Amino acid sequence: MQCPAAGAKKVRATERKGTARSSPGHRPQGRLTGRITVLLAVLSIGFLSSAALAEKPNEIDRRTLDQGLAELGSNLEGLPETAKAKTDAAICFKALGWMLRHEEWARKTAVRDALNIIRIGNERIKRLQAGEPAVPLKPGKHVLAYQSAVDESLQPYAVSLPEGWRPGESKRWPLHLVLHGRSNDMNEVSFFASHDGKPPVKDSNWIQLDVYGRGNNAYRWVGETDVFEALADVKKRFLIDERRIALWGFSMGGAGAWHLGLQHPDLWSSVGAGAGFVDFYDYQGISEGLPEIQHTMLKIYDSKDYALNLYNVPVITYGGEFDKQLAASLAMLDAARSVEVPLSLLIGPGMGHKFDDASLKTFMAFLTAHNEKGRPEFPGRRALKFHTYTLKFNKCDWLRIEEQHEPYVDSEINSTYADGMLQVETHNVRALAVARGVADFVSIEVLPKVALAEAAGGQLPDVYFVQEKNGQKENNGWRMLSYDESLAFIDNEHAHKRHGLQGPIDDAFTQPFLIVRGSGTPWNANIDRWAHSERNRVATEWDQWFRGQLRVVDDSALDEKDISSRNLVLFGDPGSNAVIAKVIDNLPLKWTKETITIGGKMYPAGDHVPVLIFPNPLNPSKYVVLNSGPTVKADEYRKSNAWFFPRLGDAAVLKVDASGATPVWSTIMNSDWEIEK
Repeated sequence: MQCPAAGAKKVRATERKGTARSSPGHRPQGRLTGRITVLLAVLSIGFLSSAALAEKPNEIDRRTLDQGLAELGSNLEGLPETAKAKTDAAICFKALGWMLRHEEWARKTAVRDALNIIRIGNERIKRLQAGEPAVPLKPGKHVLAYQSAVDESLQPYAVSLPEGWRPGESKRWPLHLVLHGRSNDMNEVSFFASHDGKPPVKDSNWIQLDVYGRGNNAYRWVGETDVFEALADVKKRFLIDERRIALWGFSMGGAGAWHLGLQHPDLWSSVGAGAGFVDFYDYQGISEGLPEIQHTMLKIYDSKDYALNLYNVPVITYGGEFDKQLAASLAMLDAARSVEVPLSLLIGPGMGHKFDDASLKTFMAFLTAHNEKGRPEFPGRRALKFHTYTLKFNKCDWLRIEEQHEPYVDSEINSTYADGMLQVETHNVRALAVARGVADFVSIEVLPKVALAEAAGGQLPDVYFVQEKNGQKENNGWRMLSYDESLAFIDNEHAHKRHGLQGPIDDAFTQPFLIVRGSGTPWNANIDRWAHSERNRVATEWDQWFRGQLRVVDDSALDEKDISSRNLVLFGDPGSNAVIAKVIDNLPLKWTKETITIGGKMYPAGDHVPVLIFPNPLNPSKYVVLNSGPTVKADEYRKSNAWFFPRLGDAAVLKVDASGATPVWSTIMNSDWEIEK
């Protein structure tokens, strides 16, 4: 069966029943030793607390695992600082430690896999002690690791090197970036067991990166950051042709391929989305709308709303004939047709939630063909149709949407090109940047043409344009910025919403961040108890669900380096937390011992607490967050990956009582970080 979109490349699926088959950078390596010491202390706590889980190790096995973990940690601490890629050995220690602490024994081979990780770790350490690489790279699959800039945690990924790969060669290889499906028994140890030491992907002429994604979060938020951090690490270690990177996945991985593929369409030579959800309401079978703020927040990750971006990257989607997730592929097909962009669809005859062999072969042939062709070199395609709802996803090839008139309202760019002239039409775009070398001339709507080579003195790689509400009427408000104006715009001295500084609260936890706890006298004991409890809950859930540990400092220990490099997450009130007291007058609220005033409303401070995200008054290029971690809680995380969307927008007030905290008000700030009453 086959359903090509109008104008789409036709891809034929088998007609018989088939057999079943599913940038941030590094931290310095020198910080690893200190982190391992901390992990040793933390991981020694609570190991023998038990939950009656299947496949729990017996007493002898448990003693062996505890001893093995301690030995790994001790041996890692003894490695010289000059040892390269200690992350590749230390990840074994981290993997086992998290598994033991969280009692993760659901997998039938869990104990055997845990014992094996000790062996792998010790072998890697011995190589480092001998001055050799921890992992001797050769054709086959290897689990490697990097240290995340977000929280300094170690995160694994798997790389498959094809039979033709040789160390030290000068050839640049195409890459397949693969996103796994949801698995409730997945952890770092099982990830090792699934990949490390296995033969290379059969008949591959590419390097393959299988990301871990910090577990099961549909590659959203810090899971998305993991994709790009792992990709950056692979690019550092191997010669990758950046024009030939294919992205694909199945099930949860298919959902991830939809959103990463359509929201970053200029990164991939092609995208393959197998059986992945694209719309919250349809996927969850919910007919009643969510609260307004939450409904708006769905615009961040509902891929169906980004169908226009299919114009910029070739995409193939697959669904089994009897798989309920075929509905997602069909929904994307309808969305593609409605905006007249191509999409190739495969339907597996007689299949449920899996590939048939013939469809998989066609699916992979599509990716391989486009990978061989690669994305065009700069300036590439000058005709673009790019769509976004948030500045989190603001770039396509030579174009960046720098500011919106209204957040979470569709922003769109359409461009045409002829005879050296680039014509750009916009919707809900307040500022944009155009790469200087894309054309000889550019015109934004009715703005007279601008010679790009000479614009703004010809001194910056991009040319900036802004639209002012009360600007030149004859130019529809658009004007080009001069060189000095461009520098001021880049500095964002007025702290407008920009990419990486657009909210909501959850966005702060996709970047390097630091928890700052108060050490002073709280204004209200009730709120202080809640803040302490909430901070502990965030730390516990981050540890289990995002596979890292929060870095926490007292307000008195905060230093300039942290202020300059990290988002600050402040818990407490202006009495207990000196940093809150320092910034409170520059935040969009008034907080006294008696009342909290925000958004034109007043609340008693004795049983209410403000939570918000805002440009940090101490460093406006970073966020400050009050009294909140990620707004998705553990019980929601367990439901389905589709529930992994923000709950509170940019700011909220919570009422605190014995049962916890309940939102009584929330809002999304405008593009100038103002609360509109």
